[in-house]
Amino acid sequence: MSKPAYKRVLLKLSGEALMGDDPYGINRATIERTVADVAEVAKLGVELAIVIGGGNIFRGVAPGAQGMDRATADYMGMLATVMNALALADAMRHVGVTARVMSAIGIEQVVEPYVRPKALQYLEEGKVVVFAAGTGNPFFTTDTAAALRGSEVSAEIVLKATKVDGVYTADPKKDPNATLYHSISFDEAISKHLQVMDATAFALCRDQKLPIKVFSITKPGALMRVIMGEDEGTLVHV
Repeated sequence: MSKPAYKRVLLKLSGEALMGDDPYGINRATIERTVADVAEVAKLGVELAIVIGGGNIFRGVAPGAQGMDRATADYMGMLATVMNALALADAMRHVGVTARVMSAIGIEQVVEPYVRPKALQYLEEGKVVVFAAGTGNPFFTTDTAAALRGSEVSAEIVLKATKVDGVYTADPKKDPNATLYHSISFDEAISKHLQVMDATAFALCRDQKLPIKVFSITKPGALMRVIMGEDEGTLVHV
């Protein structure tokens, strides 16, 4: 079997990726399938850090968040990511993968706080590290947390797992003529107003020369193909 293309990666999972076809919450079959993909990669010896979003849980309370202070709503979103991280780590335990959840906000009774040297130690020991609570600050998305943590742990690439299989010239749901980019530079993506990540996250990746690979988490075997360096999804590079 050929060798993985990367030694250490940061995987950004949206909360929606755990939702399956449910309107909100965590879909058991979906989380099990996602974790099986992750386990396969971990067993190759690839060091894997994960940043998880909270949209699947926060979506359930979103109508009540209307008119709410933005910072308060963001803190609620951070807590949602902690719930997802715990679910993810538990599902990994069931398939024999050791995962550690580290939170950017202090909830010591539930998860350990994020400490960079400790995170690096876990990765070197072959454990999967799940970063929860985003950056720990309101007004910053979990995409920005992925760019930040990816830079901090010296990941070689940020893998952005979405529901679409890459970056298109237009929204493939709305435009039947939309074509997939296999590779695109950061500057080109900015000039064409392609929504790869939010602007803050995107700028951080560009400044740190940290490439981004956008691919579909719902496509069977896609994560493994990305890890093996095969032509899957869209590579955004400097």
